[in-house]
Amino acid sequence: MSFVEYGDTVKDGDTAIVFLGHESMFPVKVQHGTVTQTKYGVIRHSTDLIGKKYGSKVTCSKGGWVFILHPTPELWTVNLPHRTQILYSTDISIITMMLELKPGSIVCESGTGSGSLSHALIRTVAPTGHLYTVEFHQQRAEKAREEFREHGVEHLVTVTNQDVCKNGFGVSNIADAVFLDIPSPWEAIGHAKSALKAEGGRICSFSPCIEQVQRTCLAMEEYGFTEINTLEILLRVYNVRTISLQIPDLGKAAEDNSSTAFDSSNPSNQGSPCANLQQGTVQFKSGVPLREMVGHTGYLTFATKS
Repeated sequence: MSFVEYGDTVKDGDTAIVFLGHESMFPVKVQHGTVTQTKYGVIRHSTDLIGKKYGSKVTCSKGGWVFILHPTPELWTVNLPHRTQILYSTDISIITMMLELKPGSIVCESGTGSGSLSHALIRTVAPTGHLYTVEFHQQRAEKAREEFREHGVEHLVTVTNQDVCKNGFGVSNIADAVFLDIPSPWEAIGHAKSALKAEGGRICSFSPCIEQVQRTCLAMEEYGFTEINTLEILLRVYNVRTISLQIPDLGKAAEDNSSTAFDSSNPSNQGSPCANLQQGTVQFKSGVPLREMVGHTGYLTFATKS
């Protein structure tokens, strides 16, 4: 099993996703002789998981069933153990696009945190690219190394435990892109410029406060970055529904035209949309935003090395 290479069957040592529903799933480390408790009963790894195809329906001891899914960065993002606040797929998708990442790209990241973005970056640059990720906190760095090893992507990532604002990324003039998610990104802009390739490298800084954005933009200008722009991603969901509106009374002439064009006594017209015209209402599809929506997560500032 690997997060960047699809495996057909579940093997001992794999990380799999137990899917109970769209709002209920969790990761499990598959181990011979181990059992996992769910609300539908026990899952026995030796008989219920190992050797089964990913995507299979597994019947639990109480008669209920779950699906066993192959892990992906998207599924890991909604199931990972939180060591820090994380980035979700809405922001991750625009970061990947705006940094112009592709297989073979070299990316520098700080900080690693819970590894949500890291897994997506690794999957994007595989199989020939590489991620250099820096984490200030020693325990979080060690845990990230352990997870990358368990997920079969350790050959695509280098984890460094150091302060990026003081010591940089540990590489020079090779990165196609740099991503910063730290409290004071303006202090790391100089190191980011040193890590980027000679010309055309992209940088992205994620900050929750506009004051951080202002100082970061000033630092980018000072170090000669161009095409500086900041954006915010807000997911707005629309609810499509059928609504009925009353037809306005346009006078007797309109009534005469309506009666001429539509014969309600004709059986073939019964139940048609035009039948509602005789009843004074008309139905149509309408899209309206939900009353509540996901709020602010952070500002994304992008720039290009000149």
